[in-house]
Amino acid sequence: MATPSDHPLTWRRRTAPSLAEFEAMAADAYARLPAQFRALCEDLVIRVDDFPSDEVMDAMQLDSEYDLLGLFQGVGLPFRAEAFTGQMPNMIWLYRRPILDYWAEHNDSLGAIVTHVLVHEIGHHFGLSDEDMAAIEAQTD
Repeated sequence: MATPSDHPLTWRRRTAPSLAEFEAMAADAYARLPAQFRALCEDLVIRVDDFPSDEVMDAMQLDSEYDLLGLFQGVGLPFRAEAFTGQMPNMIWLYRRPILDYWAEHNDSLGAIVTHVLVHEIGHHFGLSDEDMAAIEAQTD
């Protein structure tokens, strides 16, 4: 049975989420993560940009600006020194255009992809296994 959103004219006015809408989606995904996982991420800043910067592209030796969906920048908890001051906050970068491109080629919802990238950027930095990260994702609603 067809729904109103199946009609081609419905899609004529639809647009890709803006950077601000993507940031709101990422904040919502982060808020739905388990509290014990978020507790590991004190002062974490989540940023969204269309693509990685030229510096990131060079540092990671990327062939295409679409090769990277997200990035963790900072010092993870296992590597922090209590007495160290002046440290910039840990940041997660989500790259809107590569994520949208990935979404267009897969069957997952955009929200699920954003959550997945967010969990993996945080989780790999803290040394979590893929199984640990899958369990964390499963705990989101």
